[in-house]
Amino acid sequence: MPMLMPTKLDVTNGGDGHVLDLETAVKDGILGGVGVGGCGNGGVGTVEKLDLSKMIEELVDSIEVPTVFICPISLEPMQDPVTLCTGQTYERSNILKWFSLGHLSCPTTMQELWDDSITPNKTLYHLIHSWFSAKYLVMKKRSEDVQGRVLEILEALKKVKGQARVQALKELRVVVANHGSARKTVEDNGGFGLMSSLLGPFTSHAVGSEVAGILVNLSLDEESRSNLMQPAKVSLVVDMLNEGSVETKINCTRLIENLMEGDDFESQVVSSLSLLVGLLRLVKDRRHPNGVLPGLSLLKAISALESVRCSMLSIGAVSQLVELLPGLPPESLELALAILVNLSSLREGQLALKDCPRMIPNLVKLLMRVSEKCTQLALSILWEVCKLAPEECAPAAVEAGLAAKLLLVIQSGCNPTLKQQSAELLKLCSLNYTATIFISKCKLTRTMQ
Repeated sequence: MPMLMPTKLDVTNGGDGHVLDLETAVKDGILGGVGVGGCGNGGVGTVEKLDLSKMIEELVDSIEVPTVFICPISLEPMQDPVTLCTGQTYERSNILKWFSLGHLSCPTTMQELWDDSITPNKTLYHLIHSWFSAKYLVMKKRSEDVQGRVLEILEALKKVKGQARVQALKELRVVVANHGSARKTVEDNGGFGLMSSLLGPFTSHAVGSEVAGILVNLSLDEESRSNLMQPAKVSLVVDMLNEGSVETKINCTRLIENLMEGDDFESQVVSSLSLLVGLLRLVKDRRHPNGVLPGLSLLKAISALESVRCSMLSIGAVSQLVELLPGLPPESLELALAILVNLSSLREGQLALKDCPRMIPNLVKLLMRVSEKCTQLALSILWEVCKLAPEECAPAAVEAGLAAKLLLVIQSGCNPTLKQQSAELLKLCSLNYTATIFISKCKLTRTMQ
């Protein structure tokens, strides 16, 4: 028989520092929630009918699970806890895998096992099951209440107008943003059609902004996207993107990007100068940095459309994005560089980049500093510009430290394509210098020379 130590909980009773065993924790409800909603002794029959794995799957990402329920190996809640002779408890499948790898020790304490038997920890299992059951039943009750309230709001929206409609939409937006069950209830009960019917040429921005906040949280199918791409609806969304609050602007931005994912999407939907100007304003607004990422994400999607690139260039997108580069976080930086790469595919875009005073120094600083992706995008832009005007741009790039950065790329562990691109750009830059001068520009040490 295995020598079992009493299973202990790392919790204290009333803050007096005493470590409690599981029996005491169950009795006193130390872990919280046990015995709630019919999950106490009187509700054992109901509790046992609930599937533990299903409850864990639905709850684990939304609640903090007591550490005593967590398997030390997988760091996930245990569904079949077993105890070793050392007194440590693990999920059965995890400890058996540990043994199958040839280990004859306790993973936590690294003690050599004098008995490799495992014993089901029924007390802990019932405690885990009771705790998750209590949380699950509370969640289900709350979900049912939310679904009922959503149905009431949807019904009310068919009748109310004016400020009452705005208040109802505001409540629905908050509920939909915070509850997955609410989103499904809206989608399954004609909520999309109702929301779409509220958008039109005579819709107030107060109503439109709330509707946009609801729509961005729903899963739109092809028919829904097609409905929203009607000119009057798109025009309203673009107007709100330019004139609404920052939250409304972000919601409108995400809604338009969602529409672009449809198979029936047409580039005319995003070709208006008003939309492009509004997006550039959003990404440049230093007061609201939370708008930068969604704004750049949509601009990147739009810049992938060849028919819209000239419009982006006509409003000065290149110079505005180049000025933003030094202050952007990595994720936003990759998006901004990707936009510039797309625009540099046009000669007009290359000329705009060449004429931007801060373009070369800003891009050179990014090489080998943020990520390999950023380095690759920056090099692509520098290559296009230096190839366009080698006599003017290549020396300026070398003076900004490009040659030394290119050597670092070549000597690094970057992918071969990036190294080849760096070698070609380095060769292009060297054409304007003698070997001795170019070596000095590379700032090489004597050994490297």
